[in-house]
Amino acid sequence: MTEKKNIPSVSVNYKSTKSSTFSNELGMRAMQERAYEKRGEQYLLIKSPPASGKSRALMFIALDKIHNQNIKQAIIAVPEKSIGASFADEPLTKFGYYYDWHVEPKWNLCNAPGEDGSKVNSVKSFLDSDDKVLVCTHSTFRFAIERLGVEFFDDRLIAIDEFHHVSADEDNVLGSQLKQLVARDKTHIVAMTGSYFRGDANPVLMPEDESKFDTVTYTYYEQLNGYEYLKTLNLGYYFYSGAYADEILNVLDPNEKTIIHIPNVNSRESMGDKIKEVEHIIEELGDWQGTDPQTGFQLVKTKEGKILKIADLVDNDNAKRSKVQAALRMPEAKTNRDHVDMIIALGMAKEGFDWIWCEHALTVGYRSSLTEIVQIIGRATRDAPNKTHARFTNLISEPDASESAVTDAVNDTLKAISASLLMEQVLAPRFNFTPKNQQNTPIDGFDYGEEGYNQNRENIGFNAQTGQFQIEIKGLAVPKSEDAQRICKQDLNEVIAAFAQDKQALERGLFDKEVVPEELTQIRFGKIIKDRYPDLEEDDIEAIRQHAIAALTLTQKAKEVLNNDPELSVRANTALIDGIRKFAMDVRELDVDWIDSINPFSEAYSILSKAMTEQSLKAMAEVISGKKPTMSIEEARELAKRALNFKKERGRLPEIKSADPWEQRMAEGIAYLTRIKAEERND
Repeated sequence: MTEKKNIPSVSVNYKSTKSSTFSNELGMRAMQERAYEKRGEQYLLIKSPPASGKSRALMFIALDKIHNQNIKQAIIAVPEKSIGASFADEPLTKFGYYYDWHVEPKWNLCNAPGEDGSKVNSVKSFLDSDDKVLVCTHSTFRFAIERLGVEFFDDRLIAIDEFHHVSADEDNVLGSQLKQLVARDKTHIVAMTGSYFRGDANPVLMPEDESKFDTVTYTYYEQLNGYEYLKTLNLGYYFYSGAYADEILNVLDPNEKTIIHIPNVNSRESMGDKIKEVEHIIEELGDWQGTDPQTGFQLVKTKEGKILKIADLVDNDNAKRSKVQAALRMPEAKTNRDHVDMIIALGMAKEGFDWIWCEHALTVGYRSSLTEIVQIIGRATRDAPNKTHARFTNLISEPDASESAVTDAVNDTLKAISASLLMEQVLAPRFNFTPKNQQNTPIDGFDYGEEGYNQNRENIGFNAQTGQFQIEIKGLAVPKSEDAQRICKQDLNEVIAAFAQDKQALERGLFDKEVVPEELTQIRFGKIIKDRYPDLEEDDIEAIRQHAIAALTLTQKAKEVLNNDPELSVRANTALIDGIRKFAMDVRELDVDWIDSINPFSEAYSILSKAMTEQSLKAMAEVISGKKPTMSIEEARELAKRALNFKKERGRLPEIKSADPWEQRMAEGIAYLTRIKAEERND
């Protein structure tokens, strides 16, 4: 067994303020209260982490719409039957609300026998009845729309849970039906998700449709910072060679409550037989002692003599697997930390699965969907007594130059890095950037450090209650349109996700030693935003770009500060916050041009080089170096635009022999366009 070091890509610490667990006089927690304030909106999008209370938030909103807004009925669509249990009866009046939540058993179609398509008649019967709430799967809802038509749902609330299953792609049926409902404009829609990202990089909604939704955002930072017990969350990836089961104990601590997700049988990381993989993991953990007759859990004795209770959700025997699932739903699973020690799963125990004691989510192999990663991490971020830390580890097979599928291995590794970058951004505090000028003043509720606010130097304010930084940047463009302002305020992580998932940007940022950072931060990022929001004006696109790259760069640089400052990184409450503040204060002045000159992927490469063998790193570099893109006409035009701005500022065009690589690149863009035009004239 090869001994390697698991290097976390980021470690985030929280204050445990208890704010996200406190309820107001109506029985609403912080996120629910925020959502309820928007209950009068026809179209509402709730972006909030797992375990933040989205299901109950919907109950409050739906009941208000039914009782006070002339909405006839509420239809709740969930992605799978098991999640329907989240909308079971709740005595809300007991905790201060005006009405109780009740679903007639016959209208919870998630519990009804039969295929989803056969339940359309039940949906129609419900629509013809005087009852108020129906719960069904996304699939049943799709079939109902197809057979009945969107007009059958007029004057009703449609609530779509786990909204990331929707896509603006024309082949996504639920997405197309949602578009029809919005176009008809006679229903109310509440969409809820813990992750607004898709693995295929398609947008969930097109900008013109999304602009109709009022958004409620409750960040991961707010959620985790407001817990009572959980204080630290670590995210890391670990590279291995050979069979993963041989190295799993390098990252698996038998004393931690752990969910292990083994790889799909068709993936590179799979050992070819999922049953044998589970057996191999159990053998690595210790000696098998038999099966618990009541729960079906596997009993394993470790070298230290501890008996581990392991829930095997991979077993092909339906009866055995159902017994284990039933044991995981027992009340003891929530009240007794020692009810089970470890869960091994393949496709289960992700979305909607609730095991509050989970401290470690260990995932073997690259996951194609960012949403799946968010959901898996969410299994470990529940708050529970005496649970002070949680971690997510992605165990990834190193690219091997001798493998025939080395290119696929490189692509999988890049995607894992992309997911890691995004999760770092999601878990960090929010940023509110403003232009640096003499009119700025300190804002109530923000801490500006020991020296306080000073107009003559950089000002970094942090509000611990909201988890938001207030940062002034010289030369920052301000968004003008309402859409651009909304994106800068609420959707920067979605913009960053598109950039982090862009293969060309990631490859060049990590392995192209000749890349000029501005090619990534200005040209490539600008194109991605323009493609995502084609109707926005150029000035707004540039403002969004500047805000997004500033947020990404500050988080990455804070990570670099923490990696280089062990004393800072172990502070109990504020490591990442102090890292951001220290980085921003150490530079003389935060400036847009200076931020653009930083390669946002440099710290990711630094971590990668420590976590991966030199041979594998070289294999990745060789694969990627053979795909270096040539300049396109579109890139040349964008460079020419930047060159005109350069001329306005400096009174001359960029020079191709300049010592500044970015000036050289702009000059190359002009030369390329000049050459193309000359060739066109000669043809």
